[in-house]
Amino acid sequence: MTTSMTPPPLASLAAIAGGGKRALAQALAAIETHAGEPALAALLDEACRAARGHVLGLTGPPGVGKSTLTNALLRQWRGNGETVGVIAVDPSSKRTGGALLGDRARIITDPDDKGVFVRSMAARDRLGGLSDQTVAAMVMMRAIYDRVLVESVGIGQSETDIAFAVDTVVLCIQPGSGDALQFMKAGAMEVPDIVAVTKADMGLPAQRAANDVKGALTLFAGQEDWPAPVVLVAASRGDGLDELKDAIERHRAHLGTAGRLAKRRAAQEAAWVEEGTRAHFGSVGLAAAAAIATGAAQGPFGRELAIAQALKARLGDGR
Repeated sequence: MTTSMTPPPLASLAAIAGGGKRALAQALAAIETHAGEPALAALLDEACRAARGHVLGLTGPPGVGKSTLTNALLRQWRGNGETVGVIAVDPSSKRTGGALLGDRARIITDPDDKGVFVRSMAARDRLGGLSDQTVAAMVMMRAIYDRVLVESVGIGQSETDIAFAVDTVVLCIQPGSGDALQFMKAGAMEVPDIVAVTKADMGLPAQRAANDVKGALTLFAGQEDWPAPVVLVAASRGDGLDELKDAIERHRAHLGTAGRLAKRRAAQEAAWVEEGTRAHFGSVGLAAAAAIATGAAQGPFGRELAIAQALKARLGDGR
């Protein structure tokens, strides 16, 4: 009797797309169990090439109302007949390292609705508001669903990672919190494509927060061809949701012109390879990787794997 635990073989992208929630859940679990394998890199690169959905990122501090906004956007998209994948990056358990499921528990979906899939992921020790597996999961979902929403863990001033995983970044700020000043200090005002001031039903404090944000945005060059709009939203009451939806669609249309989306995603893929190499081999390994030819035809996951194999060979590590 063998005691080895061999993970099940990877399914094809077509089988995952046609296999419903169970097939996708198994594929997302395989991202960890098959990490470092050429077959997984090839699958994820195929998913990159098959990208079909728009990816929206929600970021902002805890308690700002990201999950309430996620629920509202989910209802809108499903009401339009669009399929949706959600990645909720939760705080981690200090004991087990697993997700505490706080955000996922607040996201309301119908278990029988085959057009929506919610995945919770633990941030673990990352300080950028994302999980190590978020990018791979997003790439997989982006090839299957019309919309993908990534809700970051929301840890404050270290939340710029989300810009490397989504097409449109929505930064959520709440009235009376001093968030605008804090994000100015952190340089986070360079990140959002849209700013949503939540809890707009608070009235004057919400309007003051919106004015503060508009002032803060003028201090950063940002994208000159896309000045980030500021939208007042009270998601629990439905106020401002049409304006937010319009801003999202306008930014999506903006990305669809002059090759902007392709350029953004190419820059993201380069960042994934760089971050993965640095995480495993440090800054010295990253510098050495610049001289390694990986082949222009490979996707980002294949390139990262090729670099890792070459660096391990140089180090005499045959694993």
